[in-house]
Amino acid sequence: MVVDDHLVDQVRELIGGAPDVDERRMFGSLIFMVGGNMACGVRDDGLLVRIGKEATEAALAEPHVSAFVMGGGRRPAGWVVVGPEGLANEKDLETWVERGVAYAHTLPAK
Repeated sequence: MVVDDHLVDQVRELIGGAPDVDERRMFGSLIFMVGGNMACGVRDDGLLVRIGKEATEAALAEPHVSAFVMGGGRRPAGWVVVGPEGLANEKDLETWVERGVAYAHTLPAK
């Protein structure tokens, strides 16, 4: 699995110190779990963010955001990938990470 180590470090700085955050490797990504729920992940092509089904359509209309496509062409609802251009500054990255964390906090802890 190839991921952007610099981006991993940035995400860790944003949420890695929280007591309910864990890291797992899956989907070809390093996934950050919050309360046992997937929040976001670093991939070779950007940041995978879980935002929920209701927010997906609006997010896909934003620049540099695409649908998350799994093997076999499956597109799980509620997930998007933000390309590197959409993470050009720390504020953009922080906003996307916060969206993933906020959604994870709406789910029951596992």
